[in-house]
Amino acid sequence: MSSTKRKSDGGALAASDSNANKKTKVNASITSFFRPPKAAPSSSSSSSAAPSSGGQAEPPAPKFDKEKWVAGLTDEQRQFLSLEIETLDPSWLAVLKDEITTREFIELKKFLDREAGAGKKIFPPREDIYSWSRHTPFHSVKCVILGQDPYHNVNQAHGLAFSVRPPTSAPPSLRNMYVALKRDYPSFTPPPGNGGLLTPWADRGVLLLNTCLTVRAHEANSHANRGWERFTQRVIDVVAQRRTRGVVFMAWGTPAGKRVQRIDRRRHLVLQSVHPSPLSAARGFFDCGHFRKANDWLAERYGPGAEIDWDLNSASSAAKKKKDPAPAPTTTETKKGKHEEEEEKEEDKKEEKADVLPTPVVAVGELNGPKKEESKLLEKEGEDGKVEVETEAEVEAEESN
Repeated sequence: MSSTKRKSDGGALAASDSNANKKTKVNASITSFFRPPKAAPSSSSSSSAAPSSGGQAEPPAPKFDKEKWVAGLTDEQRQFLSLEIETLDPSWLAVLKDEITTREFIELKKFLDREAGAGKKIFPPREDIYSWSRHTPFHSVKCVILGQDPYHNVNQAHGLAFSVRPPTSAPPSLRNMYVALKRDYPSFTPPPGNGGLLTPWADRGVLLLNTCLTVRAHEANSHANRGWERFTQRVIDVVAQRRTRGVVFMAWGTPAGKRVQRIDRRRHLVLQSVHPSPLSAARGFFDCGHFRKANDWLAERYGPGAEIDWDLNSASSAAKKKKDPAPAPTTTETKKGKHEEEEEKEEDKKEEKADVLPTPVVAVGELNGPKKEESKLLEKEGEDGKVEVETEAEVEAEESN
């Protein structure tokens, strides 16, 4: 996807450090994202306007001494926070340590212990509950995509909203996200085999955060209203409060929209739409343009190189090229015969034919209730199966953002 390929790696960051005394290039790599943003035009009145602080750099994070913090915990806190201590990325632990020591969070952990003690199977696996924090450390967040409940079937949830483990096929909502991406970037192609692993996005700064971080197997919303909502709201708030140079928030559906109400839209870009679920996607999600809008805003605010590469195939192809570089052509190979040219043209035609818009997934299964739509088929596929029907006023409010 040529329009979004702005790769970054450790080498690029190292190079920027070693050349600190040299003139910074305008079209630098992702390091441009971590420089102060460019001032927005004064004539702009959109939600992407520059913060009133004039684009000042974020204050450095205070040094976090994890060992000292753990030593200061009570015996009960150490008992119930062992998972957070072991698997929550230190960058996130530093900004969430006060939240996870609250009585409310400890009660949530006690509930999860009771579930496990009763033999209830819980998704995602214990070690993956905080995988979002390790794939997307706090300082690397560029975009937040809010999900709802983890997928509740086997080999699906692994700690990233909307993402599923291979060889599981992309669920309906994710397939609809592919449709929207294809409309924003015609060169986008879904992963081979209709895969749904979104770790490349997470590794590039896209925080894929669910509202609830756990669920009982095959029981949607079974861990709702137990304390996860407060915790993940704190994650959203701390990003909005401390990432003062600006982050993109994508909130799809009414529940997600309610979670971004307090975000300063002069500082951050908040993109709202109906949910990509087949129950609501046809009401405006496919053409919301959020993936391109996010990149346009990041490029305008931080300069070229700050865009997100939405391609889900490039990492493997780049690795393959690095491992298996093409040999230099010989003199005889430089001249292609007529037969070879015809074969190449035929292959190009096949690729063009295959490169078609993914099929939208809309309104399947049984629909019940005046305020909520439900789909038994979606529940079988591991999705929530329920979508709140927005009123006309809510839709208009979302469209105005």
